[in-house]
Amino acid sequence: MTQTETFQLSLAAAEAYESKFVPALFGEWAPLVIEAAGVTTGQEVLDVASGTGVVARAAGERVGATGRVVAVDINEAMLTVARRLSPDVDWRTADACDLPFPDSSFDAVLCQAALMFFPDRTGALREMSRVVRDTGAVAVQVWASLDSQPAYGPFVEVAARHAGPEAVDLLGSYWTMGDVGHLSELFAVAGMRVTATTRHVGTARFASIDELVKIEVESTPLVDRIGDDTYAAILADARHALAEFETPEGNAEVPIVGHIVTGRP
Repeated sequence: MTQTETFQLSLAAAEAYESKFVPALFGEWAPLVIEAAGVTTGQEVLDVASGTGVVARAAGERVGATGRVVAVDINEAMLTVARRLSPDVDWRTADACDLPFPDSSFDAVLCQAALMFFPDRTGALREMSRVVRDTGAVAVQVWASLDSQPAYGPFVEVAARHAGPEAVDLLGSYWTMGDVGHLSELFAVAGMRVTATTRHVGTARFASIDELVKIEVESTPLVDRIGDDTYAAILADARHALAEFETPEGNAEVPIVGHIVTGRP
């Protein structure tokens, strides 16, 4: 992904992200991120780059009525959907590299599947370290590298073949933080010591291969940057490339590999 790509979404794309992507994929990972940070009842929690809020909502259930969840994102469309779904969360528009909170404001800071999109990843981690309390934890989830993904690797190849380098920039960017050693080094530079790393193989579930492709394309800016013919070609090619992940009932069950790194100041 280029340094200027901010991954801004339209409201329609944000709604598609919440209604399709979250239940198919992100819902499985949100509790794992919360657990990695040791979130408990009554704590104050910050969700960085919250998207439509799956982690923030799960954190709210964990901390209960005596706790507090604040969530920030730079994308207004995402926040519009998030506010509608969970008005009890304190939603803020903010850059991950310039968090609008005093030092030591939170017991836990969470960041799911977003660090790869930050232009200054070390700066964002440094901000997370700044706002977490000395007794708290920062938990960051990233996807493993593309060559570790048995299904998404072939899918990105299909998209690139038909949509060109832009598809690689948008869809390939998910996998750029897959080196846990490198991520641990960034934590250290940001002033944190890594206390745990966890590898998890999840399953993304879709009604069909076509739905997988539609969700991947329509939940990203790619949908606004390709024509109908290109979209149709990606759909047709993906049916063949991903056929092994189709169930006898016609659903798609796609493995996806990720890492969660936990650090403390």
